Amino acid sequence: MLTRADQTVPDCLRVLEEIRPVGLRHIGFKDVGVTPAVLRELVAGIRAQGATTYMEVVSTSAEASLNSARVAREIGVERLLGGTQVDEVLEILAGSATTYHPFPGKPVGHPTKLGGSAADVEADCRRFAAKGCAGVDLLAYRATEADPIELVRAARRGTPGYLLVAGSVATAAQIHALRDAGADAFTIGSAAFDGSFAPTLGSLRSQLEAVLAACS
Repeated sequence: MLTRADQTVPDCLRVLEEIRPVGLRHIGFKDVGVTPAVLRELVAGIRAQGATTYMEVVSTSAEASLNSARVAREIGVERLLGGTQVDEVLEILAGSATTYHPFPGKPVGHPTKLGGSAADVEADCRRFAAKGCAGVDLLAYRATEADPIELVRAARRGTPGYLLVAGSVATAAQIHALRDAGADAFTIGSAAFDGSFAPTLGSLRSQLEAVLAACS
């Protein structure tokens, strides 16, 4: 994710060009931090690199979240992540190529934390799937009431779709645990930008290459 501290980095367009040699095939950003005009340019740049586009909704007001869904549709984001207004967002996205992956559980605040039990998460995932969502965006490592990996397993039981884990993924051990628990994907942003994923390496490009190595 081209994000740090739960918002898109202001120089995201420059960063996108900087990391082009890494060859990422999945690149995302948040709905806050830059203007919709910059997001439109960012989507075009990500597509030009042959990668799938993701936008995660972290706005805290209902109207701002729905407006972000409208922006995602307008600029052609392929996978919209986050938010909890499932019926309204699905209506906004109807007929478009943008798939929706809402937050299961009880997300609160910004940076977002996740309340709720494994049973809550599983029930939400089943409900979202029945409504036609393509998967879920699980804030497992932001959990305040449950074990993160138990939440991943619960989400895997509940959704037949794309299970993405977002937020506070910062180590190779976490990546391995997510894979073993059934996650399809994860997001990483701040840990790459601040150099904490691979502390002995210096550049953002090197951090991302270390992340990819942890996935193999």
